[in-house]
Amino acid sequence: MSYWAGPAGVMIDVGRGRLRVYLGAAPGVGKTYAMLGEARRAIERGKDVVIGVVETHGRAHTAELLDGIEAVPLKTVTHRGAVFTELDTDAVIARRPRLALIDELAHTNVPGCRNAKRWQDVEELLDAGIDVISTVNVQHLESVNDVVEQITGVPQRETVPDEVVRRADQVELVDMSPEALRRRMAHGNVYAPEKVDAALANYFRVGNLTALRELALLWVAGKVDDQLDRYRAEHGIATTWEARERVVVALTGGPEGDTLIRRAARIAARSKGADLLAVHVTRADGLAGGDPVALSRQRTLVENLAGSYHQVIGDDIPGALLDFARGVNATQLVLGASRRGRFAQLLSRGVGVETTARSGSIDVHMITHAEAKKGRQLMSGSRAALTRERRIVGWITAVAGTPALTAAMIPFRDILALPSEILVFLLLVVGVALIGGMWPAITTAVGGSLLLNYFFTPPVGQFTIADPENLFALVAFMVVAAAVSAIVDLAARRTREAAHATAHAELLSTLAGHVLRGDSALPSLLARMRETFALTSVTLLERDAVAGQTADDHSDPESWRIVATTGGAPCTSPAAADTEVVIDETLTMAVSGRLLNAADRRVLEAFAAEAAVALRQARLKEEAEQARPLAEADRMRTALLAAVSHDLRTPLASAKAAVDSLRATDVTWSADDRAELLATADESLSRLDRLVANLLDMSRLQSGVLGASSHPLALDEVVPKAIDDLGPLRDRVRGDVSVELPEVLADPVLLERVLVNVMSNAIRYSPPGRPVLVTGSRHGDDVQVRVIDRGPGIPAEAHDRVFLPFQRLGDRDNHTGVGLGLALSRGLAEAMGGTLVPEETPGGGLTMILTLPVAGAVPVRP
Repeated sequence: MSYWAGPAGVMIDVGRGRLRVYLGAAPGVGKTYAMLGEARRAIERGKDVVIGVVETHGRAHTAELLDGIEAVPLKTVTHRGAVFTELDTDAVIARRPRLALIDELAHTNVPGCRNAKRWQDVEELLDAGIDVISTVNVQHLESVNDVVEQITGVPQRETVPDEVVRRADQVELVDMSPEALRRRMAHGNVYAPEKVDAALANYFRVGNLTALRELALLWVAGKVDDQLDRYRAEHGIATTWEARERVVVALTGGPEGDTLIRRAARIAARSKGADLLAVHVTRADGLAGGDPVALSRQRTLVENLAGSYHQVIGDDIPGALLDFARGVNATQLVLGASRRGRFAQLLSRGVGVETTARSGSIDVHMITHAEAKKGRQLMSGSRAALTRERRIVGWITAVAGTPALTAAMIPFRDILALPSEILVFLLLVVGVALIGGMWPAITTAVGGSLLLNYFFTPPVGQFTIADPENLFALVAFMVVAAAVSAIVDLAARRTREAAHATAHAELLSTLAGHVLRGDSALPSLLARMRETFALTSVTLLERDAVAGQTADDHSDPESWRIVATTGGAPCTSPAAADTEVVIDETLTMAVSGRLLNAADRRVLEAFAAEAAVALRQARLKEEAEQARPLAEADRMRTALLAAVSHDLRTPLASAKAAVDSLRATDVTWSADDRAELLATADESLSRLDRLVANLLDMSRLQSGVLGASSHPLALDEVVPKAIDDLGPLRDRVRGDVSVELPEVLADPVLLERVLVNVMSNAIRYSPPGRPVLVTGSRHGDDVQVRVIDRGPGIPAEAHDRVFLPFQRLGDRDNHTGVGLGLALSRGLAEAMGGTLVPEETPGGGLTMILTLPVAGAVPVRP
């Protein structure tokens, strides 16, 4: 409780303060500005407002709003000889305003302060009954901190727990489009002018800002959903509020599931932003349920359709479905038409009818399908009998045990009363049921009743009963014995089914782990199948495409090819197997060693499906490996052709013009003119010589004679060298590549040539006095080198055309080239495993982005 002194010294309970948070996607969107604007409006309403701490970051428009608002002085903290200023929490509490402005909720306090984080200071103010308005950016929320680092490549060390912001009484999103924020940045309204280019080229890229904006919107949407759910729970609202369309589809694991999922997806697609949820209800005993293989396939289908899969437990299926639907605030529920027959529908209304009757405001769609009214098929193995050995022992116990028990009890029939004798025989019935199941137990009950009648019921030695009470006792014995036999047999069967279900669950879990770990090698997967089912051999067969499919090729070894096998002698055709699983038209899994029951076969089908996936993955990987050299060679060949047609003609034309001029007899050249023409010819021929040498090297590289040697390189060493290679133009380039950047994986010669080409092109179009800027930054497993110019730029629709052969933006300059051309530069970048793409420079110009993998993030290619 927080108490303030009121009139006449009366203590007033003010309760806990209220927290309002302005959330932004990135710095500069206007959080502090919005906070100060709200503070000024509160002052106009007569509210006592003070500033605890506000960071203006030198922004003039924000600083103007501070005028007229009382500020509590900051406290000074000395740490390691340096003096810092921090929020004075005690001073704010002593001042006791109604509203305090506390900027940057995620701020880390200087060591030596009472609290390590500013949000902890805010908690103290709230506990003191002071309302607080604060600000935070989405990148500082703990739950998305790693996602933001992956997007931007910048780790955020200052974070605030999500729960702190979620507990806020009000969270308001300060939204701004990426383009508007970049314009604000370019105009100098966010950072100092010397930091603008670097910020726009790195953290404040359009893609980064778009992703951060989406994160912020999604987080606030989640907060709104939580608030709505809490409000409905607090007010006991069970009806559905159609704030957003949510379509729930119920799955049984039957073959109709695919049809229902696709129909539900089409229903959800009709409403923009609708959610698709699939739910399967499992009975509480865990023994009756749908086909796990079918449910796994249907779960994949749901996720491919941008939906989510859920599983709930409940014996009342309509109630469980509706509870789930109301819990997620669903608006529509999709069910399949009943698969039960007409007679079964007469006995009970069924899940669909019952769900519709109890659905209330939720719309229920009953979808017909091919399996409707065909009747339910019990899962094979769900009623599996006990083992053959146990049944034999049960029958032996029934046949031999009943006479033996009778002989053992005859000497005591004068001592024991008939009820006691009945109980002894009932114990035998229970024991036989536990050993051999229901039918041996019922046989024991029938035989026991006859023997009880003959040997222990007066008149003894006859099958007549003199006392009606004894008749009732024997009839009751028969009924009880039969009921106990059925119950004990059911319990034994359930125990066996539970053991099978556990074993199958463990097998499927093992298979899932095999997939998640990426252990897709066929031999290991087949070996695991053989060990699991105690088989002699497991063989994956593929139909021979040359032989073709015929009606009698099932047993023809010539029509099948062994893809992979493990264990003993492989099966050469499906007919040679003890059990076969047809995967598709071309693949079949053939196993030998023993026959598998239906339950084991379902698990084997899951293994077989994974084996087919592993085979396809291996083949796709092999094809990709074979295609990679061809693709690289094609890119290199295209780049070389572009270079020949684009760069050879310029030095050739210059040299030819100079030589033709010198040979002309109708013109008399002065000594200076002749020297200039000779210099032009010499320069052109030198350029031609270098170009031919480069082309020869590229040709050798393309043919595999000259390999591209990619190894770790430090960009802070390569970039300065490339700038030096520009000769007199080097003064028009400013490099800003940090030595802290990780090494990249690239060929040093090719990388230098790409940089020289791109920088030369940037210099050509940059206006005088505006140097080309070269920066470097890390983004995840890549490093980006940005070459930024302030020239006329290129329209967005022409970004791809600059990499086409002969393209020079209208051929405005036919006497200067771009080295081997941008086409070759992109080809060389891609040959090194990188990319080269253009981007508009904010404020005008073009930025060429060279992306290269970080050394160690990818395997080094020979």
